[in-house]
Amino acid sequence: MNRLILFRHAKTAPRAPGQGDIDRPLTERGIGDCIAMTQRLAREGLVPDLVLISPSLRTRQTWEHARAAFPIARYQVIDAIYGAAAEELSAVLTQVPSRDDTVMLIGHNPGLQELAVNLLIEGSASAHHIDQLETRFPTAAAAAFLIDAEGRAVFDGMFMPRDLDRETLL
Repeated sequence: MNRLILFRHAKTAPRAPGQGDIDRPLTERGIGDCIAMTQRLAREGLVPDLVLISPSLRTRQTWEHARAAFPIARYQVIDAIYGAAAEELSAVLTQVPSRDDTVMLIGHNPGLQELAVNLLIEGSASAHHIDQLETRFPTAAAAAFLIDAEGRAVFDGMFMPRDLDRETLL
C-alpha cells in the first residue's frame, strides 16, 4: 500500500426506537455529502484500488453512493472495522494485499479519528494539522496519507465536507 484514505461514513439518521446502532441509515444530506466528497477525491486522483468497509448500514450505504466515483475499486466488508479502536483498525490494514496501491477505509469515530491523529503524529505532521484533526473529523470527511517504504504515513491532505463548495484542500 502506497496511499491510505480514511473516510468517515456520511451523515446518519438518529437511532429510531428499537433500532440498533449498526442499522442507522444515511440521511439525504449524508448522501449528497458522500457523492460530492467522493467526486472531489476522484478529481484529486485519490482513487482506491481496494475499499475496506464496516458492516454497518451507514458505511455500506456510503460505499454504495461512492462507487460511481471509483468504478474500478474492489471492496470488502470487514466485521472487525465496526466499533474498532485505532489499534484494531491498524491491525486490519496490515492484512491488505501488497498489490493494492491505494486503500480506502470507510469507518466510524472515534477509532477512525484516533487512527488519523496517530498517523499524523507518527508522520511528523504540523501541529496545525494534528490540532485540526484532533478537534474535528466530521461525517463524510477524508484524510489521505502517503505510505513510505518503511510503512510510515505522511500527511497527504484533509478533505472536509464544509470545504466542498470552496474546493479547498487543507
